Amino acid sequence: MQWQLEGDRPIYQQLVEQIMMQIVSGQRKAGDKVPAVRELAAEAGVNPNTMQRALADLERQGLLYTNRTSGRYVTEDEEMITKIRERIAEERICAFLESMSQLGFTQEQVLGLIQREREEKNA
Repeated sequence: MQWQLEGDRPIYQQLVEQIMMQIVSGQRKAGDKVPAVRELAAEAGVNPNTMQRALADLERQGLLYTNRTSGRYVTEDEEMITKIRERIAEERICAFLESMSQLGFTQEQVLGLIQREREEKNA
């Protein structure tokens, strides 16, 4: 698994975001067992305490849960995963529309550009 960590934000936040993306994109499926903290930390090249903090945050959010005898798992609540996926999509769309607005495009022009791009890819 590829971890992309940058120095501009706290590492644990980036870990939370990347694991969340793995879950909502289906790379980690509902009910999947999550590797041990030390294994994930070594894979990402971070301190185990940092990874533990990220996993605890995801657990507080309800995306992970702990079974005391067998470790952490991805939630089986598909509805929650879908809602988070949609929230992330909405945030990205808003950021995209804002950046296009700053370039001087109206929403209608943006929709036209998107439609033209789709038609070119499908041609």
